[in-house]
Amino acid sequence: MSLTAEDVHKIAWLARLAIDPDKAEAYARDLSDILGFVAQMNAVDTTGVQPLAHPLDQAQRLRPDTVTETDQHERFQAQAPLVEAGLYLVPKVIE
Repeated sequence: MSLTAEDVHKIAWLARLAIDPDKAEAYARDLSDILGFVAQMNAVDTTGVQPLAHPLDQAQRLRPDTVTETDQHERFQAQAPLVEAGLYLVPKVIE
């Protein structure tokens, strides 16, 4: 599929994108190349090929869910300007 600069302007308008008019021809060529590649991929016979949820399609190793940091809650609150009942107090910004 070959796109023209006019097609690119229409697509940009629909997507609410501002494009440089000087670059419309280059965008048209690049988008046409991408669409050509997609058409080429669609032409491949994939009968019998199972779709994959992930390209590796294998079980991923998971790390153990263990605590790796010590609780520094009191240290951080000691540096805060205002704290009450374990909560940080901030200035009221909405009336």
